[in-house]
Amino acid sequence: MSKFFGGLLMAIGIIIAALTGLCSAYFLVMFAFSAFQTEGLFMIGIVLLVGGLPCLGGVGLFLWGRSLVRGARERGE
Repeated sequence: MSKFFGGLLMAIGIIIAALTGLCSAYFLVMFAFSAFQTEGLFMIGIVLLVGGLPCLGGVGLFLWGRSLVRGARERGE
Protein backbone atom coordinates (compact mmCIF):
# COMPACT_ATOMS: atom_id res chain seq x y z
CA MET A 1 0.00 0.00 0.00
CA SER A 2 2.84 2.42 0.75
CA LYS A 3 4.34 1.77 -2.72
CA PHE A 4 1.05 2.80 -4.32
CA PHE A 5 0.68 5.88 -2.12
CA GLY A 6 4.32 6.79 -2.72
CA GLY A 7 3.91 6.45 -6.47
CA LEU A 8 0.78 8.56 -6.35
CA LEU A 9 2.59 11.28 -4.40
CA MET A 10 5.48 11.18 -6.86
CA ALA A 11 3.13 11.56 -9.85
CA ILE A 12 1.21 14.43 -8.28
CA GLY A 13 4.46 16.11 -7.23
CA ILE A 14 5.91 15.88 -10.74
CA ILE A 15 2.75 17.37 -12.25
CA ILE A 16 2.60 20.24 -9.76
CA ALA A 17 6.31 21.04 -9.99
CA ALA A 18 6.37 20.87 -13.79
CA LEU A 19 3.28 22.99 -14.39
CA THR A 20 4.06 25.67 -11.83
CA GLY A 21 7.71 25.70 -12.84
CA LEU A 22 6.92 26.18 -16.51
CA CYS A 23 4.35 28.86 -15.78
CA SER A 24 6.73 30.68 -13.45
CA ALA A 25 9.56 30.45 -15.97
CA TYR A 26 7.33 31.93 -18.68
CA PHE A 27 6.33 34.89 -16.53
CA LEU A 28 9.88 35.41 -15.28
CA VAL A 29 11.12 35.68 -18.85
CA MET A 30 8.31 38.04 -19.79
CA PHE A 31 8.93 40.30 -16.81
CA ALA A 32 12.71 40.11 -17.20
CA PHE A 33 12.41 41.88 -20.54
CA SER A 34 10.50 44.66 -18.81
CA ALA A 35 12.78 44.70 -15.75
CA PHE A 36 14.00 48.17 -16.60
CA GLN A 37 10.62 49.44 -15.47
CA THR A 38 9.79 49.49 -11.79
CA GLU A 39 6.79 47.20 -12.19
CA GLY A 40 8.98 44.56 -13.82
CA LEU A 41 11.25 44.19 -10.80
CA PHE A 42 8.28 44.05 -8.43
CA MET A 43 6.51 41.46 -10.58
CA ILE A 44 9.58 39.20 -10.66
CA GLY A 45 9.40 38.98 -6.88
CA ILE A 46 5.67 38.26 -7.00
CA VAL A 47 6.18 35.49 -9.58
CA LEU A 48 8.88 33.89 -7.44
CA LEU A 49 6.64 34.02 -4.39
CA VAL A 50 3.39 32.89 -6.01
CA GLY A 51 4.91 30.37 -8.42
CA GLY A 52 7.94 29.25 -6.46
CA LEU A 53 6.15 28.07 -3.34
CA PRO A 54 3.82 25.62 -5.14
CA CYS A 55 6.79 24.38 -7.17
CA LEU A 56 8.69 23.67 -3.96
CA GLY A 57 5.59 21.93 -2.62
CA GLY A 58 5.51 19.69 -5.70
CA VAL A 59 9.18 18.84 -5.27
CA GLY A 60 8.48 18.07 -1.62
CA LEU A 61 5.63 15.72 -2.56
CA PHE A 62 7.89 13.96 -5.03
CA LEU A 63 10.65 13.49 -2.45
CA TRP A 64 8.17 12.28 0.16
CA GLY A 65 6.72 9.75 -2.29
CA ARG A 66 10.18 8.57 -3.29
CA SER A 67 11.10 7.97 0.34
CA LEU A 68 7.90 5.95 0.82
CA VAL A 69 8.65 3.78 -2.22
CA ARG A 70 12.25 3.21 -1.17
CA GLY A 71 11.18 2.36 2.38
CA ALA A 72 8.66 -0.17 1.08
CA ARG A 73 11.35 -1.82 -1.06
CA GLU A 74 13.70 -2.12 1.88
CA ARG A 75 10.96 -3.67 4.01
CA GLY A 76 10.10 -6.06 1.18
CA GLU A 77 6.50 -4.97 0.65
